[in-house]
Amino acid sequence: MPYVAPVKDMLFVMNELAGLSDVVAYPQYVEVGADVDLAPAILEEAAKFNQDVVAPLNWPGDQNPSALRDGKVYTTPGFKEAFEQYGAAGWQGVIHPAEFGGQGLPKLISTACLEMVNAANLSFALCPLLTDGAIEALLTAASPELQETYIPKMVSGEWTGTMNLTEPQAGSDLAMVRSRAVPQDDGTYKIFGTKIYITYGDHDMAKNIIHLVLARTPDAPEGVKGISLFVVPKFLVNQDGSLGERNDAYCVSIEHKLGIKASPTAVLQFGDHGGAIGYLVGEENRGLEYMFVMMNAARFAVGMQGVAIAERAYQKAVRYAKDRVQSRDLGGSPGPVAIIHQPDVKRMLMTMRAYVEASRALAYYAAAEYDAQHAAPDEAARKGSQAIYEFLVPIVKGFSTEMSIDVASLGVQVHGGMGFIEETGAAQYYRDARILTIYEGTTAIQANDLVGRKTVRDGGVTAQVLIGKIKQTEKDLVSAGSADAKAVLKQLTPAREAFEASVAYILANAKTEVKAVYAGSFAYLRLCGLVLGAWQMARALLAAEGLRSSDPSFYDAKITTARFFAENLLPQAQALATSIVESGHSTNALEAEQF
Repeated sequence: MPYVAPVKDMLFVMNELAGLSDVVAYPQYVEVGADVDLAPAILEEAAKFNQDVVAPLNWPGDQNPSALRDGKVYTTPGFKEAFEQYGAAGWQGVIHPAEFGGQGLPKLISTACLEMVNAANLSFALCPLLTDGAIEALLTAASPELQETYIPKMVSGEWTGTMNLTEPQAGSDLAMVRSRAVPQDDGTYKIFGTKIYITYGDHDMAKNIIHLVLARTPDAPEGVKGISLFVVPKFLVNQDGSLGERNDAYCVSIEHKLGIKASPTAVLQFGDHGGAIGYLVGEENRGLEYMFVMMNAARFAVGMQGVAIAERAYQKAVRYAKDRVQSRDLGGSPGPVAIIHQPDVKRMLMTMRAYVEASRALAYYAAAEYDAQHAAPDEAARKGSQAIYEFLVPIVKGFSTEMSIDVASLGVQVHGGMGFIEETGAAQYYRDARILTIYEGTTAIQANDLVGRKTVRDGGVTAQVLIGKIKQTEKDLVSAGSADAKAVLKQLTPAREAFEASVAYILANAKTEVKAVYAGSFAYLRLCGLVLGAWQMARALLAAEGLRSSDPSFYDAKITTARFFAENLLPQAQALATSIVESGHSTNALEAEQF
């Protein structure tokens, strides 16, 4: 079925929950002409492009994936032409600075565009996603010369970017990175080593590929403190900006995967023919610090991939449920009806819908905090927004991607036996979603980050700020006084209390019972996603009640979905809090030999 971008819901979230009017009022965005009236035009154009150009390539990409032939990687037919159109239309540069050819628009606006391209075609979208991250890293740490050489052509889509972290012996443990960078007399470095799982590490969609590579210089200290970051282009760049000779960086194989088959995941070999030429980014031994800029950008983007693939699976399930006629209505219809009239099918569809809307709202809210962090005039406001954004990133990444697997699985279930048949298409979303909880940091990595860096390190200050915001929404629900508001409040208050209790337990035991605390880290991440998602849904309900008369069908659906989330999904929060507080010792009790 065709993908239809949910532009109306996106704009509702942007305007009513994420504060688009406040974001575009920051001087930085006023300068580039951003305003609330610009967002609908951009989203409509993004919807048209992704629906008409990118989405039709999704199924063909699964059936005819990228391939390595005679040392060259060829993408699915149509990908190259679509990516050329993507770059030419300016989609790669939406968020990037105007001085490098971008549009300099807020992350809030670009996030909606990001969701669309990922929903249209997850495999295709990975190429611009990694390029965005590479641009961010170069903007943060690269010299002006490197920025001028590489960023404009990456922003234009002429060149693409990659992130090279993982090696055969070093999965998520980057302290074990062993790739070497040998300094040369001319200030360059020769890079030697093998990198694995490199998304779009080689392809035929762009004229050059700019690899950002982690490696160690000869005298670097051991561990993560001895890692440096290098730009290693596929083709060297001449002084005039033209492409020079081929660099010593080659794709030696691509992976055969469960999903996202059209995206080439490469094994790259650097330096087998004398050394790949690399250029140091920033200072030696600070590479991981710089790469974290790219990783954080990618982690948020992968969270949006979760929202996107869940939206796509939901749309397909709804269409099938409306078309599939089987069994009588339990209310007593004389003949068979479409399965969407059956209560359990509605339960599945409502679960899918509620998870998608809550995750989208939380991610867009986070994007607005990112914009405030970088553009708000007041320094205190910037710092506060930075803390909230950084707290939310592992939740957006971890919760939204875990959610996407559940939603895609429900999509298969709605289809029944037909969902298990590949030709139906529902299974592709399930397979594609499965990687999202793994790459750019597994859910466990996100959960550990949420516990250690985001909750314990600041003594729970940021968590308490968010808890305070939830309490204010509870007061607003009381003031609203409607039956729906009361129903949501009934569930939101104990869920918020469960969040508070979990934060208190973590802070009290992080030093003395570290393994017990971290045994509950996944449950804590999921609890945060549920409670903060419910908070956004409660805010959506309040906004929808005020706007109901202008579009009763749309806003009534908003209110109903918020209530469903509160009554059907949010009660899990209290069970998760019990797990966080009580189960740490039993989780760790068995010795390795007992498994």
